[in-house]
Amino acid sequence: MGTGRGDGPVLGISAYYHDSAAALVAEGVPLAAAQEERFTRRRHDPGFPAHAVLSCLRQTGLRLDELAAVAFYEDPALKFRRVLATWLATAPHGYPVFRRAFPQWAGRKRRALDDVRARLRALAPGQRLPPLVAHRHHASHAASAFYPSPYPSAAVLCVDGVGEWTTTSLWHGRDTDLVPLAELRFPHSLGMLYSAFTYFCGFKVDSGEYKLMGLAPYGTPRYAPLIRQRLIDVKPDGSFRLDLRYFTFQYGRTMVGRAFEELFDGPRRTPEGPLTEREFDLAASVQQVTEEVLLRLARTALRRTGERRLCLAGGVALNCVANGRLLADGGCEQIWV
Repeated sequence: MGTGRGDGPVLGISAYYHDSAAALVAEGVPLAAAQEERFTRRRHDPGFPAHAVLSCLRQTGLRLDELAAVAFYEDPALKFRRVLATWLATAPHGYPVFRRAFPQWAGRKRRALDDVRARLRALAPGQRLPPLVAHRHHASHAASAFYPSPYPSAAVLCVDGVGEWTTTSLWHGRDTDLVPLAELRFPHSLGMLYSAFTYFCGFKVDSGEYKLMGLAPYGTPRYAPLIRQRLIDVKPDGSFRLDLRYFTFQYGRTMVGRAFEELFDGPRRTPEGPLTEREFDLAASVQQVTEEVLLRLARTALRRTGERRLCLAGGVALNCVANGRLLADGGCEQIWV
């Protein structure tokens, strides 16, 4: 995939899931970036980042019709197919959620690019709109890590909840090229595993994971063997599969169900309820397992690319404790997150 170097300025947009944002890049150099919540004061604002786009244009003195392209961070049509395939594969368990959510997915979410075009026209009436291009979610992650890094070449590891289908991907970055090497696909996701424990410990998914990481040092990883035995089968190269009998995120509005509760000593903690030793130990346990998986993945990425430098991206790359383990024990000389 290209970087936009030599092609004129490119506006990047992330929207309609969480933490919407915009960025402007020209000749491979980031010129401006902004997150929508900073303007709306709505935490994790998922809406179209109109304020962020205007801020980037103002900071650079550019007009919308002077841009070479607008890049969207994922492929909405492919994501819709994944959502639909998941609902069909898990029927009839997910029917109540399907009935409520399908109209939205069949409408605005599926046609996100049309909505982006309409919003951009409203921001710059009368101006020519540049071409709008959708990139794969993990390709966007990989680009966000490698291209701003100071490395001419590096192994790139992206780990998150899920993009369209991909949950984990390995890449080799060299100069302006990013070559995909391997991927794991939904529903087998390290990000979803960590978020399941985030939910079970009473925190909000997609925002409270840092709290779980912060709890981990206060606990003992006594549940780690159980997680390895029942929830996740990890291979020496870091590839893994989840035992989906313990999760409900594929078809429900929750992350886990009764089988998960029976495995970990009772129902989930009530949000804002008192924290107990169980939550400390659950956090310590899933943190330990997450670090183990990431170490194996990182070593595989370095071995397959022959690199000594590692770039990280995706929600799981926000786990700074795990990143410290990678730098100390992962076999890499340098890390760029």
